[in-house]
This record gives sequence, C-alpha cells and structure tokens, in this order.
Amino acid sequence: MGQRAGMGERPALVIVDFVNGFADPEHFGGGNIGPAIAQTVKLLAFARRHGWPVAHTRVVYADDGADAGVFTRKAPSLLKLTEHSKLSQIVPELTPAKGEHIVRKQGASGFFATNLAMWLTQQRADTVVVTGCTTSGCVRATVVDAMQHNFRTIVATDCVGDRALGPHEANLFDMGQKYADLMTRAEIEAAVSG
Repeated sequence: MGQRAGMGERPALVIVDFVNGFADPEHFGGGNIGPAIAQTVKLLAFARRHGWPVAHTRVVYADDGADAGVFTRKAPSLLKLTEHSKLSQIVPELTPAKGEHIVRKQGASGFFATNLAMWLTQQRADTVVVTGCTTSGCVRATVVDAMQHNFRTIVATDCVGDRALGPHEANLFDMGQKYADLMTRAEIEAAVSG
C-alpha cells in the first residue's frame, strides 16, 4: 500500500464541483473549501500555461428533478443545483476558458454516466490531477474512478477541500494508500517543471 504511480507524460487537470453553492458555507460549503479554491486558481493558471487539458465538473439536475436519483434522497438540497441556478455555476475565479470541458453530472464521480473518460482519452491524457470538493465525497469518487479507468491519479492535497477537516484528512490518507499519489500544488508544479 501507498506506493507511487508517478506523473505520466500528459497530465490533465480535473476540477471537481468548485461551484458557488459549495464555496458558500450558507449552502454546501465551509471547512477548508475556500483555501482549496484559492490554491486551485494558481494550479489552473499553471495548467493553462503548460497546455494541459482541463475539465470542470458541476452537479446539475433538471428543473423538475426528473433525473434525480437516490443521491438526492440522501441529500435533497442538491436538487437546488439546476442548470441556471447561481449555486450550480462554477466560481468566477475558476471560470472555464475556451476549449475546457464542462462535465454535468448527477452522481458523485465525475466519471459516472458522463463522457469524462472518453474526453480525457481523446486528449491523450495519461495522468489526472484532481482538485475540488468535497474530499470525502465527489473528489474521492472521481479519484477512485480515474484510477479504475487506468489513469495515473494525483490528488493536489492543498487544492481539495471538505466541510470538516476530519473527513478531509482521513480520505486523503486512504486515497494515498490505494488510489492516488498525494502532492501539493507546489510539488506538482516542480515535478512538471523540473
């Protein structure tokens, strides 16, 4: 357990659910999500300078909830995340640039029932660097599925956040043991630049 898979030749950045609702403690946010967004702004700028493929995920449900499943029974307030709701919009500081992929999802993983794996393959990515929230929920689900799609997977530890630090730390430990390499933003940038 805990071995390193390393960085491949063609990294891609996947930013999980950094939307207004998860940035706002009055809705779904809190904990260390704000600082994780601030660090992701820097990593996104680095990824763009280096020409990485970039994908952003959003949880988006139909206005009438017709596509809602059991996930929304556990967390019914997620039904507020409709296409045009302010809560479901990507935070302004991470606004997608032209050519960046936006993934709309109804489950935890950015890969489940989406075209993310196909898009990453089309981009010739061999490594997925994951940022976003929450560490214990949608980040973890996306990380597990990235590994299961046979991408080298790296969690940018200071670019992921959760509403509480206990689950954040526990899930980072577990992902580092089984599914991903754990690296800070600075370590990722040094690995690519060095």
